[in-house]
Amino acid sequence: MTTEETPRYVRLRVDLVLEIDDPEALTGAALERIAADELLPDQERAHAESAVREDEAEALAYLVDPFDLVAEVPGVELAQASWSSEEIEYDPDDEDWDLDEEDEDDEEEGHDGPRP
Repeated sequence: MTTEETPRYVRLRVDLVLEIDDPEALTGAALERIAADELLPDQERAHAESAVREDEAEALAYLVDPFDLVAEVPGVELAQASWSSEEIEYDPDDEDWDLDEEDEDDEEEGHDGPRP
């Protein structure tokens, strides 16, 4: 097998902080997705619905799918994915949340990707 034929694997790490400004809409959308999942067994469906109703982070985890992020990217196939969500304390003015510091390190190493 030549180098061009050998699969190359890349780990893409994405860290997002999202503000939930309409918890009812978020929960409702997650419940709709769960209801539409025909392959989900009834017992798991009941558990998922309960978790989503109790925790907005769980609702978000049901709606965000890493496959959706790369499905339209040409030349790649998702090999493995895992994700989680959790409620956090967030202060955009706190230096601990300054993502620009990491971007500067990446720019020095040549790893800076496009920004929205």
